Amino acid sequence: MPESYSISNRTINAIEPPYIIAEISGNHMGSLETAFELIKAAHSAGADAVKFQTYEAHTITLDSDAEAFIVHENLWKGERLYNLYKKAQTPFAWHQALFAKAAEIGIPAFSAPFDATAVDLLQSLSCPAYKIASCELVDIPLLQKVAATNMPLILSTGMATEAEVDEAIATLKEAGADTIALLHCISGYPTPHHEANLQTLPALRAKYNLPIGISDHSMGIAVPVAATALGAVIIEKHLCLSRQSDAVDRAFSLEPHEFADMVRACREAHSALGKVQIGPVASESDSLRFRRSLYITRNLKKGDVLDATAVRSVRPAGGLHTRYLKDVMGQKIRETVKAGTPLSWNLIEEAERVGTKE
Repeated sequence: MPESYSISNRTINAIEPPYIIAEISGNHMGSLETAFELIKAAHSAGADAVKFQTYEAHTITLDSDAEAFIVHENLWKGERLYNLYKKAQTPFAWHQALFAKAAEIGIPAFSAPFDATAVDLLQSLSCPAYKIASCELVDIPLLQKVAATNMPLILSTGMATEAEVDEAIATLKEAGADTIALLHCISGYPTPHHEANLQTLPALRAKYNLPIGISDHSMGIAVPVAATALGAVIIEKHLCLSRQSDAVDRAFSLEPHEFADMVRACREAHSALGKVQIGPVASESDSLRFRRSLYITRNLKKGDVLDATAVRSVRPAGGLHTRYLKDVMGQKIRETVKAGTPLSWNLIEEAERVGTKE
C-alpha cells in the first residue's frame, strides 16, 4: 500500500483509524441551509471529511421521457432520471459557499465530479481530492480528466467487473494519477447485508496494492464496522438530518447520532485489530494469578501420602503446574501442611525423583 496517501494532510493507512467520509449527496433537499447543517452534523459526529456530488441534471443526463431514462427498480422506481437528478443536484452556484462553510467549521470537503465542467469548477475551488462514483467508473474521458488534476483519487467499484476495474485503474495511471484508493461498493439502494460481500476487501487489496475501503449503502452500521475489521482504511456513508424527511437518499443514510455511533464503533474496531501477539497483555496481568495449579485440599501431617483427596488442580496459580498431577500422586508429604497450601516440590519427600522441579 502506498505510504504517501493522504487527504488534507490526514494520512490514510492501516496504522491510522479509518478515514470516515460523510456523504451529503442530495440529502440537502434543495436547501443550502440544510447543506450547511449537514456539514455541521458531520463535523460533530466525528467524520474526517464531507463529500458532495458535483452535477446538475443537465450535466449528468438528458431531459428525455424515453424508456431508457426511467428508473425501473429501487427507491426511485418510476422517476425520470432528469427529474430525479434535478431534485438531488447540488447546484454549481452553491459550491463556493459549501467549501467555505466546511473550512469555517473545520472539516475537509471534497466532491465527486460527474462531468468535465464539474472538474473545472472543483479545480477552481482547490478541491483536495476527487471521488469517482460507481456509475462513472466506465466514463473513460472523465477518468482521464480527473487524473490530470494530480490530486488524490477515490474510485468506487459498484457494479464493476474485474476487467472494468482493471481498465479504470489503468486509465487513471496512464493519465498521470499516482494516488488512488479503491472502495468496494454495492450499488443497491439500500444494499441487503447478505450482498455486502466484504470478503472482497482483502482480495482487492491483494490484487491492486492500493488503499482499500468501502462505500456503503446498507442500513445501519454493521457493514462499516465489519469492513474496518477486514482492513478498510476509508469508510464512506451517507448522512441525513432525519429519515423522516424527504431527503432523497434517506433510506440508506444515517442520522447524526447514528453516524457518531458508527465513527466510534469503527475506531474501536480498528483499535481492537492491534497486532499479532500470542501471550499475555497488560490487562491480563492480574488474571494470570487465577490460572489453575496444584493445591493441597485437606490438612496433612508429615508422611501422609498424596492422593486425589489431598491434591487437586484448582484456581489460583501459585502451586505446581497441573502437568505434574500424576507425578505427585503416591508421594509423601515432607511436613505438616494446611488445606489451601500451594503444592511445591519442597513439600514432597524425595522430590528429586519426580522429574523437573519448578
